[in-house]
Amino acid sequence: MVQPLISIITVTYNSLNALKITAKSALEQDYSHKEYIIVDGGSGDGSKQWIEQLAKIASIRFVSEPDNGIYDAMNKAVKMAKGDYCIFMNAGDTFVKPETLSEIVAQMRPNMDVVYGDVLKNGVLKTSLKPQNCHKMFYCHQSALTSTACLNTFPFDTNHRWSADFKQAKQLILAGKSFQYIPIAIANFDTNGVSNTYRSRGLWDNIKVVCEVDGFVDKLRFLPHLVFPWLMCKLRGK
Repeated sequence: MVQPLISIITVTYNSLNALKITAKSALEQDYSHKEYIIVDGGSGDGSKQWIEQLAKIASIRFVSEPDNGIYDAMNKAVKMAKGDYCIFMNAGDTFVKPETLSEIVAQMRPNMDVVYGDVLKNGVLKTSLKPQNCHKMFYCHQSALTSTACLNTFPFDTNHRWSADFKQAKQLILAGKSFQYIPIAIANFDTNGVSNTYRSRGLWDNIKVVCEVDGFVDKLRFLPHLVFPWLMCKLRGK
């Protein structure tokens, strides 16, 4: 198999310390056929200046300007990407080890639309599910290589501030795109992300995605799994 060009993408906003950790991890990947893209939302914490200095010593491409949130920034990065596949390793996330991308590519089947694996959350392995349309993400975007063509066909819907990746995964499944699961830990997932910090908002956005994307029978299947946890989170103030 011809080695694909992989675009590692980091979007960030006022998270300089987390950005430094993620950039180090991305640049340390021993897979040579890669590019690194940083999209900064116009931070005021010195991120732009640090990225400019990094660009003098490392091969990166970047932009620093205001955007309309994380998914808008991710869409912007996809438009910049030259790779066959993109992986989103946002500020705070890291690859499990320097050989991660090499290990993934060595096991990839040709012409897959999405190749995904597992993540570590606070050091605990979270195993991804088999490809399926369900009430939740069956993989994390930090653990997935998604073809750039698919990302351009199904961009992140910025109307869903918390669950645009969930909607995109559903769209890819329902469009019959091909998925390959590789049982290795790919990313250390930053549990301080917005979807984890505001759990009830994420669940409510998932409910809206199901209502928007799924048919009647699937709504009946999926919504009970979302509405009860959402109510519990609201009651607990989460």
